[in-house]
Amino acid sequence: MPAMEHQLIALTAILVLGISAQWLGWRLRLPSILILLVFGIAAGPVTGFLDPHALMGPLLYPTVSLAVALILFEGGLSLTVKEFRAVGGVALRLVTLGAAVSWLLTTLAGRWILDLDWGSAVLLGAILVVTGPTVIGPLLQQIRPAGAVGPILKWEGIVIDPIGAMLAVVVFQIITTPDTSLGNLVAIVSMTLGLGTLLGLTGAAVLVWLLKRDRVPDYLQSPVALMLVVTTFTLANLMQHESGLMAVTVMGFALANQKFVAVHHIIEFKENLRVMLIAVIFILLAASLRPADLGQLGLASLEFLAFLMVIARPAAVFAATVGARLEPRERLFLAALAPRGIVAAAVSSIFALRLAETGYPNAEGLLAITFFVIIGTVAINGLTALPLARQLGLAKAHPDGILFLGGETWVRKIARFLRDEGFPVMIVDDNRHHILAARMEGIPAVYTSVFSEPVLEQVALGGIGKFFGTSANEDANALAGLHFARLFGRDQIYRVAPDEARTHEDEHGPPRGRVLFGEQASLSQLRRRLPDRWQIKKTLLTEEFSHEAFVARHVGEAMPLFLVTEEGRLRVFTADDKPTPKPGQTLISLVRKDAQTASK
Repeated sequence: MPAMEHQLIALTAILVLGISAQWLGWRLRLPSILILLVFGIAAGPVTGFLDPHALMGPLLYPTVSLAVALILFEGGLSLTVKEFRAVGGVALRLVTLGAAVSWLLTTLAGRWILDLDWGSAVLLGAILVVTGPTVIGPLLQQIRPAGAVGPILKWEGIVIDPIGAMLAVVVFQIITTPDTSLGNLVAIVSMTLGLGTLLGLTGAAVLVWLLKRDRVPDYLQSPVALMLVVTTFTLANLMQHESGLMAVTVMGFALANQKFVAVHHIIEFKENLRVMLIAVIFILLAASLRPADLGQLGLASLEFLAFLMVIARPAAVFAATVGARLEPRERLFLAALAPRGIVAAAVSSIFALRLAETGYPNAEGLLAITFFVIIGTVAINGLTALPLARQLGLAKAHPDGILFLGGETWVRKIARFLRDEGFPVMIVDDNRHHILAARMEGIPAVYTSVFSEPVLEQVALGGIGKFFGTSANEDANALAGLHFARLFGRDQIYRVAPDEARTHEDEHGPPRGRVLFGEQASLSQLRRRLPDRWQIKKTLLTEEFSHEAFVARHVGEAMPLFLVTEEGRLRVFTADDKPTPKPGQTLISLVRKDAQTASK
């Protein structure tokens, strides 16, 4: 087969395998990175079908580096100052003191368990201090833990990556140039941190200046942002090795927290690009392993993995959370979750290659054990994190809380009632008056717009598993519903019936959600009924006072809203789903205030 055709087939296979793995992970509810690694190893060292080194030659690792930079930039866009104020202290200790403890213990394990020389052990320890934001992010969206553990893990996963890369640079300098002075090492660290921060802020400032002054047309804004991210990363790396990751992380954080221009369209573009990059890069890195690399793994590798997960990670978390306002169950969850991801794979691949070029022993072994740790931690954490969170009471097996889009008076009445009944609720609205009123009533509320900010990154979703589109803007309800359908599932997306039917769009457009409380409960009807003449009542149904008796008592004077089952599950009455209440269940209805009821 001609070389060009073979290369075309190989490139197509990388894309097909990468996207298929992402889809399969979604279908099986497994971490997609685990499937990506399995596909890559099967296509590379197992079958020999893919050889990234032969396919891309010297461009392989620069391509990987640029992809990692874009992924970390997208991660930086998800970090907010508000969130940092709440969890920043613990997160900073995890990426400093916790990282130091993890580095020390991993180094000792590499030396005594894997029998590496001290130089390789120290480098391996530096590489493995990182966690995996590309793994932790999807896991947290699946688990939706309550409390501070979710934001802490997200911040740690994103911030630790450039720190781990910097540590690897320092160690590489030491083991390849043994006469390096302490002053030179301090200069390396200072330059990496300082230059990365300076260039990251500069890149963000340039992009904001261009957008604020309309120097870039709308259709070019995302490509220009991509260009500036890549340029910032490359300049930083040219001026100081591996400072580029710090630069792009700072650039993303700065852009996400500035108030001068809207960057939501850039964020959406980067989110889509990230999926593609993760799919391609993990296939390339896994396929680049050699059969000889895999042959070096044995019982010692299993012992090393167990040491990292059972001793090193808990010790790092304990040291970093002493004095923190965290419950024991939250500390336990933090200690149990530390999957490695794309940065560990990329950094180990790059430095293994550099060490091999210098003739350093055990260089290939670093790559094999790193990928083994990635596969092991992703597999174990991916399968155990959700059951553990539920066992610890940090996540619910069936989250029935509700996220409301829109905070009008009638919405707040329903939200407050459900909150008092023990169901988590959250209101999102871009009307400041609605948000202030909700907060004064004790209802959790976030002031934001689905059109201007990534709602998924701002809203605490612990215990929440349903979305109610209750704003007056039907298009906003539909758009937000599409966002949360990926997280909750389409069957948990609901919307208030508009006053005027839009049959054409409903038939030919995307699904807009199930109609809340039935077609008769239109927006104007709910607005008219809830504030004055009607009230929300709960009725415990019994054998003596059944649902039939309730209906007979309140003919034309009650509208069923929710049903609480014997197990405490919350079911919603909709136009296409009208559950039949049974004795022992609680019916929540909208009832006329002047009606004679037997409700409780």
